[in-house]
Parts: sequence; C-alpha cells; structure tokens
Amino acid sequence: MKNLTAIFGMTALAAVSLISVSASAQTYPDRTITMVVPFSAGGPTDTVARLVAESMSKDLGQQIVVENVGGAGGSLGAGRVAQADPDGYTVLLHHIGMATSATLYRKLAYDTLNAFEYVGLVTDVPMTIVARKDFEPKDLKGLIDYVKANKDTVTVANAGIGAASHLCGMMFMSAIETPLVTVPYKGTGPAMTDLLGGQVDIMCDQTTNTTKQILGGTIKAYAVTSAARLPVLPDVPTAVEGGLADFQVGIWHGVYAPKGTPAEATERLSKALQVALKDPNVVARFAELGTVPSAESEATPAALKAKLESEIARWKPVIESAGQYAD
Repeated sequence: MKNLTAIFGMTALAAVSLISVSASAQTYPDRTITMVVPFSAGGPTDTVARLVAESMSKDLGQQIVVENVGGAGGSLGAGRVAQADPDGYTVLLHHIGMATSATLYRKLAYDTLNAFEYVGLVTDVPMTIVARKDFEPKDLKGLIDYVKANKDTVTVANAGIGAASHLCGMMFMSAIETPLVTVPYKGTGPAMTDLLGGQVDIMCDQTTNTTKQILGGTIKAYAVTSAARLPVLPDVPTAVEGGLADFQVGIWHGVYAPKGTPAEATERLSKALQVALKDPNVVARFAELGTVPSAESEATPAALKAKLESEIARWKPVIESAGQYAD
C-alpha cells in the first residue's frame, strides 16, 4: 500500500512538472526582455535595433528594452550576453562584427560560434564611401587617385576597431592597395561629427548613419557598396561603377541569445522577428535608411548560423592579411 501511494505521488509530481513546463512555454514571455546592442546609442546598429525591438514588442506582448553596452568592437556587449542567464530574457543584436571579432580578437571571452543560440537575420545594410563636403576629388576614380598620391596625409575616420566603418575602411584600403592614416573614435557619432567639421577627410560607413547627411549635403558621397544603386540615393554610383571591381560590402545584423536558451523561447523570438520585419513602419523606415528587412526565410536560426559561419571564413584572410588585430 505504501509503495502504491509512493508511485501515485511520483506520478502526480511528474504530471504537475509537465503542466508547469507546458504553461511556462505557453506564457513566454511574461516580463520585459533586454536587447543588448554592443555599440553606443544613436549609432547605425542602435537605430536598427530600436526599430526592430519596438515592433517585436507588440507581437510578443512584452516590452523589449534596448541596452547599449559598447566597447572593444562589440565584444564587450556580446560577452555580456554570452554570460547571461539563458532564460530568453536577454538577447543580442549584433552586426557583421560578430563574425570578424573571431579573428580580430585573438583572445575572446567567448566562443563565437558556440556561445549563443541563433534567432535570425535582421537586415543587410549597404555601406557608403563618403568625405567631408569640401574634399577635392569629384568622383570615386578621382578619390582613389588622390588618396594614393597623398596617402601620408589623408585621414580615414572609423568608430573603433571592429566597427562597421573600420571593417569597410580596411577593405577599401585593401582594394586600392594603399594604407592610409586611420583615426579611430569611440563610436560612430564622434567620427561623423569630426567628418562634418572637416577634422578628418573620409569615412566608409553604413547608410543608416550617412543617408541623412548625404541628402542634406553636409558630406560628399562617392559610392555605395551595394550591387545596384539605392532608391534613396539614386545619384550615388556603386563602387563597382566607380572602378572598384567586386567591391561589395554589406553590414548584416542578427539576433542571438545565450547558449542554452530554451528552443521554445528562441522560436518565439524568431517568429516575432519575422512579424517585425514585415511591419510597414519598419519596412518604410529601413527604406529611408537605405536598406531592406531580411526575408522571412533568413530571419531564422538556421539562416543566421549559416551566415555567421560563412562570414567568419570570408573575413579571416582579409584581417590576417592586413595584420590588424584588436589585442
């Protein structure tokens, strides 16, 4: 009799546990989610994150709060998420730096490929090659000729090692086979401020940060790095049109969660991301910034994982050839 009672008790306990797990899965999320952006507020990646977070919040029924944790080319923020509780309430929105940091930083506090669960791709933002508005060259060919002739005095701004502007600038110098004087800043904002003020000459940065300035005539645009001209910047030629063969650079963004986050949570986040990327407001705002949301087939864990793996392989030889490391 005692044995039967024990068995019934254990069965009841197991049933309660299953009900509890099921209820937990069905009620996720039941509180605020933090989305870590590993760069400063007001920058291009922050802009993308806030647009997506606002729309995802509506679908999830819970607010997503964006927290900026900048430093070390995005690796500080990524490291923080890697160490966070894997409960679905802390996520990371990072750009291409997630892939390049695997080579740029020879001693990372986390394993890039294995420290995270994958949610999905968000967008692939084109870059622009821009300069202070009174810079002498009239077009991209003229720019290339000019910087080659004045390589010791031309200054290239970037938002710090590992930032999108640093990566694009590094690829530009590699493409023209000319090292230039680089000026790193602590964020995109200060770099753009000095470009606007004429303290630095050129910069290669995301359309999400440069489109407004280009349209306003406060900086000079030489090229976009997309395969075709952008509807929002129809008068700006592609880098290929300007003479840089095969020069296409996109700064893709993805959403991650700490390793061990329940599949139910990552799947729910992925669904919310897919809904957000179809939101008319997000689509319209992305268009104004010179980019488009990722397709539903790309806003998935599998697509993001495949993208990260391929981009690590793509950038590794570029960084090693340049010999520029962050540690």
